[in-house]
Amino acid sequence: MGYSIKEINTLLKGELIGNTTVQIEGPEEIKKAQNNHITFIGSKKYEKFWGDSKASAAFVSENSTIDPGENRAFIKVKNVDLAMAELLELFNPSQPIFDTEIHPSAVIHETAKIGKGCKIGANCYIGKDVELGSEVILYPNVCVFDETVIGNNTVIWSGTVVRERCVIGSHCIFHINVSIGADGFGYRPSADGRGLVKIPQIGNVIIGNYVEIGANSCVDRAKFSSTIIGDGCKIDNLVQIAHNCVMGRSCIMAGHSGLAGSVTLGDGVIIGGSASIKDHVTIHSGATVGAGSGVMNDVEAGKTVLGYPAQDARDMLKEWVAVRRFLKNQ
Repeated sequence: MGYSIKEINTLLKGELIGNTTVQIEGPEEIKKAQNNHITFIGSKKYEKFWGDSKASAAFVSENSTIDPGENRAFIKVKNVDLAMAELLELFNPSQPIFDTEIHPSAVIHETAKIGKGCKIGANCYIGKDVELGSEVILYPNVCVFDETVIGNNTVIWSGTVVRERCVIGSHCIFHINVSIGADGFGYRPSADGRGLVKIPQIGNVIIGNYVEIGANSCVDRAKFSSTIIGDGCKIDNLVQIAHNCVMGRSCIMAGHSGLAGSVTLGDGVIIGGSASIKDHVTIHSGATVGAGSGVMNDVEAGKTVLGYPAQDARDMLKEWVAVRRFLKNQ
């Protein structure tokens, strides 16, 4: 698969600077790119690498002032990252192929309703009264338990388990080994003080549309009512979302982060990698939690917090500077 630089520019509607006769066969980062690659220069600090790069072309921002050079080209765009995302879609390899729409080894309960155009891989299990919308894809070894509903065009990769009574929206993507609807973590000391009593978790999980959940992440069912993930949320690998959490629309959670029970996130909240959120905390819309932080109290809308325990990011940075100076002077 290859494209001329003019074909790529036509598709992405940028401003072509210079020209190259080389067929572009894929994107690559600037230091690894070869002659048949297009790369991207997202900010001024990366312009210094262009001279040594073997790439024939690059996406650059509109304020870039460097020259592409002989038989090389730039495509100027408003947002380099979004342009690269469009290009990656262009070169995206096809997904694994199903020889049959429903593999003969799949076990499907007679009461299940399977929508038009669904694809169900080998060794999948679909339980009693499950409903799949149209064009749902279940890759091999997916389990969907009783009374679960899954919306149109949702893709679920191998090893994922969706427990009973969950409600999944349309156009979702669940990557390998995701767990949806397992029991929440609830125990109390027994009356005699000699053991622990498990608290039944009788709720479910509700997931909105266009939600993506990374490999080996877990969303636990509610103790009662529902654990809720709003439309458009993006969840990285190895993320824990505990029972009765409620996430608003378009939240982001990076890898190894976790929400304890009954946490509430507003819309557009960003949780950095390895951050931990205490139970019953509310993080209001537009707030950001820095990587590795431990949030013990509610966070105001639009605020950025950092540290362990987390506090206003500017105050935390000042504190770190003061501690560094103190230690340096000892």
